[in-house]
Amino acid sequence: MMKNEPVSELNRRSFLKGGSISTLMSLIGAVELKPEPAAQGIAGVKIQAGPKVNCAVIGLGTRGREIAQTLSVLPDANVSAVCDPYPSSLRRGAKAAPTAASIKDYKQILADKAIKAVVIATPSHEHRQIVIEALDAGKHVYCEAPLAHTIEDARAIALAARKAHRQVFQAGLQTRSESQRHFLLSFIRAGAIGRPVMVKTQWHKKQSWRFASPNTEREKALNWRLSQETSPGLIGEIGIHQVDATSWYLNSNPVAVTGFGAVNFWNDGRDVPDTVQAVFEYPNNVNLIADCTLANSFDSMMDVLYGTDSAVMIREEKAWMFKEVDAPLLGWEVYAAKQAFYRETGIALVANATKLSAQGTAEKEAPAYTNTTLSTALESFLINSRLTGTAVEDFLTNYGEDEEGLKEYLADMEKNRQPAAGYQEGYEATVSVLKANEAILGKKRIVLDKELYQLG
Repeated sequence: MMKNEPVSELNRRSFLKGGSISTLMSLIGAVELKPEPAAQGIAGVKIQAGPKVNCAVIGLGTRGREIAQTLSVLPDANVSAVCDPYPSSLRRGAKAAPTAASIKDYKQILADKAIKAVVIATPSHEHRQIVIEALDAGKHVYCEAPLAHTIEDARAIALAARKAHRQVFQAGLQTRSESQRHFLLSFIRAGAIGRPVMVKTQWHKKQSWRFASPNTEREKALNWRLSQETSPGLIGEIGIHQVDATSWYLNSNPVAVTGFGAVNFWNDGRDVPDTVQAVFEYPNNVNLIADCTLANSFDSMMDVLYGTDSAVMIREEKAWMFKEVDAPLLGWEVYAAKQAFYRETGIALVANATKLSAQGTAEKEAPAYTNTTLSTALESFLINSRLTGTAVEDFLTNYGEDEEGLKEYLADMEKNRQPAAGYQEGYEATVSVLKANEAILGKKRIVLDKELYQLG
């Protein structure tokens, strides 16, 4: 579990000295990455190859099928089963994972001791019961974000995950496992953009989110996102990832949120707005302005962090920096690859580049990003599940049932885990967006007290 702690207390000057220069230059694709001999992966530890983790996917809607397909090609996964109570969804899900058993009742999966981990991709309002039962059954759990459609359910999930210390619980906040974001985190926290002043995020896709079915009851179930009774809205289903990333970068939760929303295009009986805006107020007078729409596709998805020295734009898991004319020259900008966006020139910040290339007259294409955020997050979940499962078995074999000792042992090996969002991060992000959805529906401002984020 990644904790909300500063990656570095370095100021800009110390960031540019010594070992820190390697991190900075690798951000822009300037120098070959040379990790320590024992290091590998984001967590900075070498992950030894091990047996595949027997896992299952519960919930085979569009997202569940994508997860099943992704798991099927990951080297650490053995997709033992896929599960959905609806025959048509189960058939489509089986195609995504051809070697997996097709199961209608998730309880059958939880009863199978050979299955060690489950990914829960059911509608958000169905998460609570399945997650808690899975944890009670001793399974490692990956739960899609948001954790739930109510704060009460999200808290119940987080508390159950905290109690189940022998297992891994991962919230589906994918950017917490993504290498490019970790490079940017170091970059931003070290002050390379100056003092943060505001953040803007957007998600624009013209699509209805409506599914058709000849069965009225089934159609209602399929369209749970379009009803306030079951849906956390666009800001909850989509915006949660961008809100969580902003809170991560700023190392704090929002203190208030104001929302606006309406059904501007898809007038088909839904009561969930198809276009929303939310303004999250963070400490130090920094605001996040987030907007999502199903009515227009222009400019698609983008995050921009504005600082007093530069802005960083993130698109399709690539990032560019746009410097202010009065910003101090850091030196490496001369050699960085540059690309034009509208009337601005951006400096490429690339985590996975390996060679230094001097900037010529022609623009250079930044290296393609090879992994998806979903595959990276699922890989972290599988590796952490295997490591934790093995550690628990070894401890019990050597020391017996010493629960307090086991807790200390697992806490000590925390540094060896691959980075991922845990129950606390999942809960905090869920609280932020559920309150934002409440503000959007009421077109009002809501103060977010610190107590809201505490599990007790």
